[in-house]
Order: sequence, then structure tokens, then C-alpha cells
Amino acid sequence: MSLASRLIDRLAKLPPPLTREVHVERDQLVPMRDSVGLRTDVHTPRGKAVAATALPTVLVRTPYGRRGFAELTAATPLAQRGFRVVVQAVRGTDGSGGVLDPFGQEGADGVDTVRWIEQQPWFDGRLATFGASYYGFTQWALAREAGASLKALCMQVTASQFRDQTYAGEGYSLDATLSWTQLMSILVAKQGVLTLQLVGGRRRREAFTQLPLASLDRALTGKTVDFWQAWLAHDAKDDPYWTATRDHRSDVAHVAAPIQIVTGWFDIFLPWTLQDFQALVAAGRRPRLYVGPFAHADMGVMAAGLREGIEWLRAHVLEERDAAPSIRVTVMTHGTAGVERELAAWPPPGARERRLHLHPEGRLSEAPPPVSAPDRYRYDPADPTPGVGGVLLGPEAGAKDNRALEARADVRVYTSAPLERDLEVVGPVRAEVFFSSSTSWTDVFVRLCDVQPSGRSFNVCDGLLRLTPGRVPQDEGGVMRVPVELWPTAYRFPRGHRLRVQVSSGAHPRFVRNLGAGEPLATGTRMVIAEQQVHHDPARPSAIVLPVLAG
Repeated sequence: MSLASRLIDRLAKLPPPLTREVHVERDQLVPMRDSVGLRTDVHTPRGKAVAATALPTVLVRTPYGRRGFAELTAATPLAQRGFRVVVQAVRGTDGSGGVLDPFGQEGADGVDTVRWIEQQPWFDGRLATFGASYYGFTQWALAREAGASLKALCMQVTASQFRDQTYAGEGYSLDATLSWTQLMSILVAKQGVLTLQLVGGRRRREAFTQLPLASLDRALTGKTVDFWQAWLAHDAKDDPYWTATRDHRSDVAHVAAPIQIVTGWFDIFLPWTLQDFQALVAAGRRPRLYVGPFAHADMGVMAAGLREGIEWLRAHVLEERDAAPSIRVTVMTHGTAGVERELAAWPPPGARERRLHLHPEGRLSEAPPPVSAPDRYRYDPADPTPGVGGVLLGPEAGAKDNRALEARADVRVYTSAPLERDLEVVGPVRAEVFFSSSTSWTDVFVRLCDVQPSGRSFNVCDGLLRLTPGRVPQDEGGVMRVPVELWPTAYRFPRGHRLRVQVSSGAHPRFVRNLGAGEPLATGTRMVIAEQQVHHDPARPSAIVLPVLAG
């Protein structure tokens, strides 16, 4: 682990360690209130630099195993810098008792683990939490009830509830949910990640094309996966499955300990991460936020999370120096590393809205659209519009060339004239699309792209809204004003580049294809071709709305 830890140090640009010597007490069994035991490792730094000092404790709770990734990217680097690190396998994983019920048990189990830590002879009264994604959710789950011992939280690419990511835009995030189901099935079966690398991708691609969705767990893993079935069955926003124990939004404002958040512009949780941040600020808290050019599984977000997290822990747990609250974002530009900006607030108070209208003949302009006939396209769920890049879990995420996608007949494209000066867009992005369809069950997907002088078109941000009867009002002609919330962004479009807006009815398999028949999500198989219309005229001025920073 020494060579690997040194590589992590260099990759993440971490401060020098106090020691390289870490003692690990493995396989402690921590009792929960229902007598289930959770396997836990305790990493304690050793050596002259730490022997005479009291050690604060950092809790890391994970479903992915206590060794390997959790050890390399959290336990070891933190322990080497003067923290005792408790790494616990959540219920039903890596030797812990009980059955994995994702997100549902983390509040009670997390609080019970905190109480166990507080009873240990080595605990000095200072506790922090650390980790990304599911690790981060476990922090939110325990934070309100943890008590005075909790001094700081370090979260990366996560949110206080996972329901809205699961049903992003009230569709269904097929790529993320099925990929995670496959990963957890392999880990729980103790097959190892090599199985996932060798055959996982092929099996998953095959499963993406199959129906009904309720059969995909068996197609992918060979057995029924209870949580997969639950996610399909409990798709309503107010379903108690999600609201009872899996939604911690109401707890966010009550967490007094300092919170540091790292996320990325292509992260699957980004909109809800920013909602959590805003809730903290509204409650008078002083969190710290960094948003970089990352997707969910990028090594860059791991490096930034470690670097930022160590600074936050030193400031608020070791009390070595002040880590002032701030909002820092990387303003992306394709082909460059981007530049960092410090913002006074989120959303940026200096941004002004610029509305770009869709026009006939594929034009995009600030001018209102002229009298014109709507653009038409056909969406066939048997040949769903594919997703290219964007917000995904795997290596396909991020900015990709969209030209092949834009050439499809089921994608309408609207492009601006070349920019006369740089345009910096920072903040929430939204679209208002006047839309009609031959079916009451369909999707509207909107994507913003940067078109380079060479003609290459790279995605910046996007979003989807699933339409069902009554979700969006219709006018007398059956036309709906469809509000689509795109992912927030920070992006500089250089002079000479053009802006492009795509409108389509899907991005499969990121979002599950809309079959068009209104059948239940889990069991639907009947496909209905949708005849779609995008309206752009003075009475129906479809547009994308951009938050533009001056200068």
C-alpha cells in the first residue's frame, strides 16, 4: 500500500504526511440496536509525529468494501495525516450482518456507530465524517442525530436524498441504477470487481435493450434483486418508501457542524447537491463548496475531495488554521483546463438571464421567432435516441462530440451565429419548449452544446422532463409549454464558437426510453411511435435561458 499511497499523494497533491506507519485493527463487530453486527476496521497512525497527540476520529461508511478503494482513497491518506479512521461496511456488505436495503438503514445504523465510537477508550471527543457518493449519503443520514461530538463533514458528489436522481426529470435513470445494481450484486456475491470489468459492460449493454424493466435484474445478475424491484415499484414522488427513511432534506438545515462539499458539473447528483448547499446557507450555516469539471467517477473528484477534505478537517477538527467558507467553481472551456472563479453566492448574483429563441431552419437567436410552422420529428422507442456523453457513471461521461447524434432524424438542432465575443455562462440553465405530441406519454430532452469552428459539437449541459397527462397544461391546440431544468454549469464559450441547442425525446440509456403507452414503469412493454412538434413562433417562443456573467 505504500507505493500506491504515494501515488495518491502525488495525484491529489496532498500535504506531506505526518507518518507512513498505520496500524489497522480489522473486523471489529459493531452492534446495532437490532443486534445486527457491522464489520469495522480502525486505522490508527503510528510514529513519533503522532504518538504523543490525541487523535480525532474520521468515520467512513461504505457499501463497497473496507479494503481496496476505501482504504487507498480515504483511510490511509487521512490516517497518515493524523486522524484515526473508522471504516465500516454498511449492512449486508463485506461481512456485515443483515441485508442491504439501499439508503433505508443508514440513519439508524450511522447513529448507532457514532454511539459506539463515543464509548471507545481511544475516542478524544472529536468526530468527523468523510466520503463520496453513497459514503456521502451516509453522512447526511446520521448528521442531525450525531450530537456534539460531530465537528465536521466532508462530502463529495452526493446529496441528502437519492430519489430525485433515480427519477431525474421524473423519468428513470437507467444507466446509473442498473450499473449500481450490477456492481452491488457482484460485491455482495464476493465475485470481485474483475468480474465487472471482464463481462459487466457487455451484459449491461444487452440488458439496456430488454423489456420489461422488472426483468433486467435477473437478466444481469441471474436473480431477483429486491431493491431494483422496489425502485421500479415506488416511482411516485411522495411514496413513503422514499420519504420515510431515505430522504434527509429536512435534516440539512439542522446540521450545525461545518460542511465542505466537492462536486462536478457532470455529476449525477449535482442539482440536488446545490439544493443542499443552498439550504445550509438559508439556515445561516457557512458551508464550503467547490465545483470542478468532473463526472461522478472521475479520479479528479477523488483527488479534489481528498485535498479539500484534509484542509477542512485540519481547520475544523485539528484547529490548525482557518479554512474560510467559500464558493469556488471551475469555468470550463472545451480543450482547456478551465479557470477557477470565486463566487459571492450560488447562484451567482451578478448573472443576468439571456434568452435564446429557437427559430425555423435550425437557427438560434436572441431575436423573437417569426411566424413559422413547427419542426417535426418521429420518436420510435424501438430505436430510441441514444445518449452521448454527459451525466453518466462510467468513462463515457463528460463532454463528447455530438455530431453523429445531431445527424439523426429524431434530433432537432438549433445553432447560433458565431460569437463576436466570449460568453461566460455560470448558474442554473433552463429551457421553455413549446411542444406537442401524438401521445400523452413522452419525454422532452434539451441539450446545450459548444460548436467549435471545426464543426465539432461538444455537450455542455442538458436535462429531461417526462410528460404524462396533466403534468404540463395544454392550450386549445394541444401545445404545452414544457419547462426543462438543465444541469447547472459554468462554461465559457469562446469568440468564434457557436451555441447549439438540441431538442429530442430521449437519451437512452441514461434515461430509460419512454415507450409512449403509459404502462407502469416496471412492467411496460408496448411501444407507441410518437409524432413530435417543436413550436417556434411569436405566440409560442421556445427558448433556452442562460445565466450570463458580464465581462
